[in-house]
Amino acid sequence: MSVVVVGSTNLDLVVTTPRLPRPGETVLGENFRTVPGGKGANQAAAAARAGAAVEFVGAVGSDEFAPVLRDSLAGAGVGVRGLRTVAGPSGVALIAVDGAAENFIVVAPGANGALTDLHADDRAAIAAADVLLLQLEVPLPTVVAAAGAARPAGTTVVLNAAPAATLPGELLDLVDLLVVNEHEATVVAGVDDGQPLDALLKLVPRVVLTLGARGAAYADRDGLRLRVPAPRIEAVDTTAAGDAFTGALAVGWAERGGADVESILRWACAAGAACAQRPGASSALPDRAAIDALHDATYRGTP
Repeated sequence: MSVVVVGSTNLDLVVTTPRLPRPGETVLGENFRTVPGGKGANQAAAAARAGAAVEFVGAVGSDEFAPVLRDSLAGAGVGVRGLRTVAGPSGVALIAVDGAAENFIVVAPGANGALTDLHADDRAAIAAADVLLLQLEVPLPTVVAAAGAARPAGTTVVLNAAPAATLPGELLDLVDLLVVNEHEATVVAGVDDGQPLDALLKLVPRVVLTLGARGAAYADRDGLRLRVPAPRIEAVDTTAAGDAFTGALAVGWAERGGADVESILRWACAAGAACAQRPGASSALPDRAAIDALHDATYRGTP
């Protein structure tokens, strides 16, 4: 099975500090690390580690961060023929984390903002894939163009609507499966009643609602409603758990063609939980063996 991801890649610059600074204040930090990130790159790596053949379409800059980002994707088993280089800086996220795990994040999109068109090879890869996986950290017209390339080829379009945004009808009309958390669901649906699924189903045919440690829910226009619990674990770091879930969901959907949705959701929940058991972001994304082990330990015998 094959997955194409069109999305962002950033280098996260992370510093820990006893407390976050107030405006105009300088504080001394403790530890510093650089971590390849970006929702697109994380979900591409998650899908590759979960067993899919993955191609990534994105952009890096002409700076010293670009080789790190390219090598990180390739090292995860992701194809990078669609990863172009543009003049200027790569995307970066400046992150400070205090002793209570509170943080502030400033993202400079850099090269991600220059992903404004698709090449013929990108469109061909999308058309040949089982699933196209999209997020909202690159220009929206590019997201729409990618979904438009998928539809006539029969490629399933999975959109993780993050960061949350009100979406145009021209994109929603091309989405086969929408993946959102509870906040994103209310923004996309345009409601604030805590029950957005019915409103979302007026926009797209299928919705997966992620619920963190409570698991995930599914609804479609055929009337199917499902709720899957997450494995019970001791969480260490949930930073990339959502991306692990979404990448595994895309792989499961590609393998089963959307059949047996409950099993797909259980497997994706196991991927998210397995990721949360390890520190880090992209470095914590689980491989297929780890997902299968937690899935079997949690759901074996479940009808």
